[in-house]
Amino acid sequence: MDPLLLISALVFGVVLIVGWGLYSYMESRQKISDWNIRAKGQSLSQNASQKKDVQSGLKDQAMTFLERLGQVNKPKDKAVTTRLKASLASAGYRTSRAVVVFFGTRIFLAVLLGLAFLVFGSDSMDGKDPMYFPIVLIGAMVVGFYLPQIWLSNSINKRKERLINGFPDALDLMVVCVEAGLGLDQAISRVGLEVKEGHPDLGDEFILLNLELRAGLSREQGLRNLVNRTDLEDIRSLVALLIQTDRFGTSIGQALRVHSDSMRLKRRLKAEERGAQLPVKLMIPLILFIFPALLVVIIGPGAINIMRNLLPAMGG
Repeated sequence: MDPLLLISALVFGVVLIVGWGLYSYMESRQKISDWNIRAKGQSLSQNASQKKDVQSGLKDQAMTFLERLGQVNKPKDKAVTTRLKASLASAGYRTSRAVVVFFGTRIFLAVLLGLAFLVFGSDSMDGKDPMYFPIVLIGAMVVGFYLPQIWLSNSINKRKERLINGFPDALDLMVVCVEAGLGLDQAISRVGLEVKEGHPDLGDEFILLNLELRAGLSREQGLRNLVNRTDLEDIRSLVALLIQTDRFGTSIGQALRVHSDSMRLKRRLKAEERGAQLPVKLMIPLILFIFPALLVVIIGPGAINIMRNLLPAMGG
């Protein structure tokens, strides 16, 4: 092993251990300070607010730095910016500076991975073709440039999964609210407040929809905005049902109850489908890991006895 690489790894380990020790020491001192404040009968709210102000200040500084970097990489095509803004909204980031911060994060990670390769990976290229060095360096920077896009896709998928998991419960609550005598707008507001504790993403969407309706936006347009923000087939079908019910003047409670029953049936069928897929998915670990171990345990003693007794007798 390269001595320089070994020394670098040891220095990194020592710095990491010392940093962790200092962090633990500061945390323990902070806990002691908090207990002393409580013992004196004072409140921790003022101290917590000061901490929150410091954290928000550091976050704002980091966002400002990334925003300045993003101004360099911001595309002039408004269609690209609009699509990225919609993707960030689907991931739950609706601030006006989210697009520029995203582009700034791309540049920052590309430069960071490039510098990391120059510092830690240049020694590993000794003795190889000199053409490999710029290729690997450019590859590291390209990976850093596209990491935010991969993270964004993963965030969108996870948020959609959380929305899908909480949507049947929210629909049942909406049925209860409508049948109890509330209007659709009041039911949306009530459901948003109730489901926010267990499903914060879905609660935020309903609360935002209620704010749009209170701001004067038409119900149809507000529901369509909800579909555009979430991009889920279940919510799209519910919105289409609510729009048709509003247009034709039919009973909203009955329509919601029928849709809730269909959603419950769909969720049960999906659970049954996943249960049916389980034996097929278990085949690979069974064949690769469990079956060889069982084979050794069952056949192993007999094979050892054959090698000890039968083979020497057959050999004379």
